[in-house]
Amino acid sequence: MKMLFQYNWLVREDWYLWCEKLSEEDLLCKRTGGVGSILETLFHIVDVEWSWIRVLQEQPDFQESFENFSTLEKVRQLDAKFRLEVEAFVNNWNDSMESRILYDTSPDGGIEQDTWGEVIRHVIAHEIHHIGQLSIWAREIGEKPISANVIGRGLAD
Repeated sequence: MKMLFQYNWLVREDWYLWCEKLSEEDLLCKRTGGVGSILETLFHIVDVEWSWIRVLQEQPDFQESFENFSTLEKVRQLDAKFRLEVEAFVNNWNDSMESRILYDTSPDGGIEQDTWGEVIRHVIAHEIHHIGQLSIWAREIGEKPISANVIGRGLAD
């Protein structure tokens, strides 16, 4: 599980570097799928990752909008700020946390129960899903996407 978070962080950093060569127009252009633009999708990835970790820790959630972070530098700064807490949580993960229950209210007012392990795996899969969308958008604008390959990233224990 920790390795997949590290993988996501490495790939995300590669996408930030990739984004440096794009114009502001390309970064903010509304695209089909995802949450809007390339930059808004990166913001969303960072927001969702940190928000779920905050939920598990029973801490207040992030309530900022993308409009306050609509530059690559601001998204990277937010990511660096949030990563400290997320990384500490991930590095302190242990087997006893896997089956802890998160109780949440569903949209219909019912009570949902998910294990922390399910939530953590959702966070990992969520980013991978959106990284796939970034890859499609990269091709649409004639750019080579970042490799999603786990192999060769030096993540083996």
